[in-house]
Amino acid sequence: MTATQSPDASPTKKRRATRIVVVAAVLVVVAIGAFLWWFFQDDAPDEVSLEGAAAQVTDDTAAPATTAAPATTAAAVTTDPAAETTAPVVPATTAPAAPATTAAPGSPLSGDWNVDTTIGEFSYEDSTGTFVGFRVAEELSGIGAVDAVGRTPVVSGTLTLDGSTLTAVAIEADMSAITTDDSRRDDKVWEALDTATHPTATFVLSGPVDLGEAALAGEPVNVDAPGELTIKGVTQSVTFPLQAQLVGDTIVVVGSLEIVFADYGVSVPTAPIVLSAEDQGPIELQLFFTR
Repeated sequence: MTATQSPDASPTKKRRATRIVVVAAVLVVVAIGAFLWWFFQDDAPDEVSLEGAAAQVTDDTAAPATTAAPATTAAAVTTDPAAETTAPVVPATTAPAAPATTAAPGSPLSGDWNVDTTIGEFSYEDSTGTFVGFRVAEELSGIGAVDAVGRTPVVSGTLTLDGSTLTAVAIEADMSAITTDDSRRDDKVWEALDTATHPTATFVLSGPVDLGEAALAGEPVNVDAPGELTIKGVTQSVTFPLQAQLVGDTIVVVGSLEIVFADYGVSVPTAPIVLSAEDQGPIELQLFFTR
């Protein structure tokens, strides 16, 4: 007598194998989804604010208490031991008063001021220190709306004041030093900006801007600065909305200007997960000037 094989044995094995494959596929999808959520999650840094920038100056420039120098005494009477006679007292002479310093024309603030990158410490996440950057709104599959943000801390430049009037500004930002929230995204940004050929972006003031007398007293001011903005070798005339405040011996400037990236020959980077990306967004800056 021979044993007979159960007719259900083979189909059962096939069903088990199918379930294993399905479970494995689900786990892979979940793992990929978790990675993409982590990689593209919206943890964009805060937008620039004058209050936040000014607070950094206050923190950095808290001056230690100074100790007064010891008072000097008038020349004492001296005795010549050989003659055993007392030398006459020489009356103290009063040094002539130093001439008052003359302020530059217009006000004590007139003159050139330079970007000072030593104020604050650049932090992408905390929006601290000196930087120039951008924001792009994206819609990601399975995640939703996020802001892609890039910033460079390598910034130089000057501004010139004549009284309360801003007469010149020239700012240069090294876009090849731009960073995002993940180094793997940086290559795409550098490629879009063609930093190998055009490593810098610049803004040059094209007309005077009156800051008003309140600015000289340390009050926050809002102004619109006309100028020439150059990105990826393309120059456009713009009006940059700026906020400024004199904090101690530092001029704090922040600003945000909405631009269309295509106007500067910049194509927004794409990826399979990116359903859509705006072709416009703000250019941001946070600068500290000293002299």
